[in-house]
Amino acid sequence: MSQTRFINPDALSKPPGYSHVVEATAPGRIVYIAGQLGVDREGKVVGDFRQQAIQTFENLKAALAAVGADFRQVVKLNNYLVDVGDLPAFREVRDSYLPAGNRPASTTIAISGLARPGARLEIEAVAMLPAARAKSASKAASKSASKRAGAGRKPRAATKASRSKRR
Repeated sequence: MSQTRFINPDALSKPPGYSHVVEATAPGRIVYIAGQLGVDREGKVVGDFRQQAIQTFENLKAALAAVGADFRQVVKLNNYLVDVGDLPAFREVRDSYLPAGNRPASTTIAISGLARPGARLEIEAVAMLPAARAKSASKAASKSASKRAGAGRKPRAATKASRSKRR
């Protein structure tokens, strides 16, 4: 079973809303979530910074739910803000979504712009989940891939004799 520890060493200053160190021990599943923006299901950028921040965290929540996770399993956030002046509002929204006790490691960077016009922030996430679900999920994915790979082909018999002839 995987374990995750959130650590703030005494030798480092107290971080505002995140952990300095997150240790994840295996076996487990690591889930990487691509940068999420404050866009709705139709792909339209929503409102002001606060509305975009809320929508971004709602999008992260939906992405986490797709793998059976929630914010308690997030171990790392990368945050990109177009205006560092939005940092207080960002922290307020972020803190309303993250568990109070165990905050993920986090990096926030002020950038000149994002690829989507009107977007004011983007957040990437990494989550650590127990391995138990990975076995059943990978087994199902493996079965599905095997079926796709074998679709429309005649089975080949790989016998000792046929391997010997190839040599």
